[in-house]
Amino acid sequence: MDIKEISLEDLNTDKFIAEIIEQISSSVGSGVAINALSGGVDSSVVTLLGHRALGNQFRSFFIENGLMREGEPEHIVSIFRDLGVSVELVDARKNFLDALKGLTDPEEKREAITGSFYKDIFSELVKKTGATYLFQGTNFTDIEETVAGIKRQHNILEQIGIDPEKMYGYKVMEPLIRLRKPAIRELGKVLGLPEELYSRPPFPGPALAARIIGEVTEERLDTVRAATRIVEEELAGCGAFQYLAILHEDRVVGMRDGRRDFGQQVEVRCWDSMDAKTGTPTRLSFDVLERLGQRISSEVPGVVSVTYNITAKPPSTIEAV
Repeated sequence: MDIKEISLEDLNTDKFIAEIIEQISSSVGSGVAINALSGGVDSSVVTLLGHRALGNQFRSFFIENGLMREGEPEHIVSIFRDLGVSVELVDARKNFLDALKGLTDPEEKREAITGSFYKDIFSELVKKTGATYLFQGTNFTDIEETVAGIKRQHNILEQIGIDPEKMYGYKVMEPLIRLRKPAIRELGKVLGLPEELYSRPPFPGPALAARIIGEVTEERLDTVRAATRIVEEELAGCGAFQYLAILHEDRVVGMRDGRRDFGQQVEVRCWDSMDAKTGTPTRLSFDVLERLGQRISSEVPGVVSVTYNITAKPPSTIEAV
């Protein structure tokens, strides 16, 4: 891998921001660039860098893919409006659900999401805006895990031999590719992101599709979305690096009102980590785990079993798919 990491300890934020803004400005020139804002720290930082470098030549879009958390699109768009950045909401829910229909293999699901993003959605936005560049928040860990064959991140293109200009008609710029999450958080803080964005736990590019084992359907998305809301409410103050809910594929036997209830199983994961390269399960109190189990099984329709992951990364990974 030819890309050289800049660690948090070696990062001079002011110098880095100035250099990236100059690089963006000189590369795009008098043209137009676009990006997709997801509300994660990576895409949020890229959005602010693009806006600072290009002003009205930069257009940011929130792709409503149907895979996001509850209320996420409208909330993120409003935060950036308050920051002076106009973000356009694009309804692409049907595109993504159609692309994912019938797929259960993790890599096939990631490939379907990649195709929907780059070939369908962004190709149309490029035509609409006349953009020549797409900015994205690819970070060093994304590259590292893809190159190592652990799992392909949906935003990896050139590093696996895909030429986006030849295939999709636009160039991709990745301002954060030399940084890991802690350094990107520091950039976000300096750039003026609100703490709820620069400190929020990582959220995968494939969104809740990365937290559904098996086929992604509207019903299963509703289940994992509701479980995610509860996990984030209960663990928001625990100080962990990341916490999430995963919906398993097989149904399991449970009991409700004295009768057999053949229902869903949700796995909770909570991680202590510095940079996502390695991680250890957070030692949550049993009271917290018990409350999670009680809330998810009673508030999320169809869930009869809640488990907690106790396997470190490696051999586990932070996300399941």
